[in-house]
Amino acid sequence: MSGERRRTLASLRGSIERIETSGDAHDLHKVALGHAAADAVLCGGLAVAAVHEVFAAGHQSASATGFIAGLAGRISPRRPLVWVRQDFSEIESGVLSMSGLAELGLDPRLLVTVRATDTDAALRTAADALACDALGAVVLEVWGPARQLDLVASRKLTLAAQASGVTALLLRVAAEPRPSTAETRWIVRAAHSPPASHCDAWGAPVFDAELVRNRHGPAGRWIMEWKCDECRFVEPPAYPQPLAATPAHRPHQAKIIGLQRAS
Repeated sequence: MSGERRRTLASLRGSIERIETSGDAHDLHKVALGHAAADAVLCGGLAVAAVHEVFAAGHQSASATGFIAGLAGRISPRRPLVWVRQDFSEIESGVLSMSGLAELGLDPRLLVTVRATDTDAALRTAADALACDALGAVVLEVWGPARQLDLVASRKLTLAAQASGVTALLLRVAAEPRPSTAETRWIVRAAHSPPASHCDAWGAPVFDAELVRNRHGPAGRWIMEWKCDECRFVEPPAYPQPLAATPAHRPHQAKIIGLQRAS
């Protein structure tokens, strides 16, 4: 092996070791999500210039898409966002709705969507996009197991994110978690969204978000409500469950008990 190849290999090994060592979580630049409990576990928020994975639980791709859109909105509120999708993703879950993303708080004018023919093309496109430091974040949406998205590919994405300062958000649908260099890994489900008012019948988006991987701290699971106007996650307020009113023609229960005891 030539001296130049040895130096290149040593440099790559050093970069990989820096990625895989735990390091100090407080040295990373973080963006607070807004949810107090989640931010506390994440030591201040979500690390930028890193890779984060979001897995859809079961068939809940819409919930995972909404959650990752919220993460992108927190990380990159005023910078361009590139969203890379496979053609197969559009067949399975439909085209991204610009009006829907706008209602979530994202600016469609800052969003660039890229359709890739397969997983290899999607990975290449995402890596090229991560090299552009003018972006705020890159979303890579991959459907299915995707053998190409292995530990080596994950390392390459992490190196690219660290070099440019652009955050990579991986949206995984119909897939199982595998070894990776991701800073965090989430499994997202839909949560009950109580209506805020009669005018807002649907209520705010609420997610059951489980943090199953955190390189700098413990895991956790929270109910996280997304505030579209404020572009942040919050803890949903406690609300009473609706109860059926007592029919007016029935006697009070205490009177019935009294009559039973008397008899």
